[in-house]
Amino acid sequence: MSLYDILPAISTSFIAISAILVAIGWSLAIKRKLEAHKKVMLAGAVAALLFFIIYMCRTIFVGNTDWGGSDEMKPYYLTFLFFHIVLATVGAVFGLTTLTLAFRNRFAKHRKWGRITSVVWLFTAVTGITVYVLLYLMYPGGHTKPVFDVLFGGA
Repeated sequence: MSLYDILPAISTSFIAISAILVAIGWSLAIKRKLEAHKKVMLAGAVAALLFFIIYMCRTIFVGNTDWGGSDEMKPYYLTFLFFHIVLATVGAVFGLTTLTLAFRNRFAKHRKWGRITSVVWLFTAVTGITVYVLLYLMYPGGHTKPVFDVLFGGA
């Protein structure tokens, strides 16, 4: 198995773990088990960060994956992918904001942001897992050149 095959599975696993931890952490907050909530949410943030690091390394050194399905489905896939990218970007910014509010002990704002952030992150995870299923399980495609090769003319 190559890096092309294994890294997407690993990174998608981390995003799934992150979503599960966020759901558990949200439940703990509702139950007012705040110390456990903090630990679980930090673990969820670490899982999301590990996803991002693996994703960026794969993009830079291995390359992205091209759509492998039919040309008729490609516009639908790209629209879905765009929706996922927007959600992921918003989720990341909201996540950092929510964590910052917690660390600054601004819990009233943290609660307000946290509700929205959790929902956005859960949708981000679901759409990210769907992208993985589409690109690697249902319609396996090829992959493009690593970013370094594109930028600097590698082989």
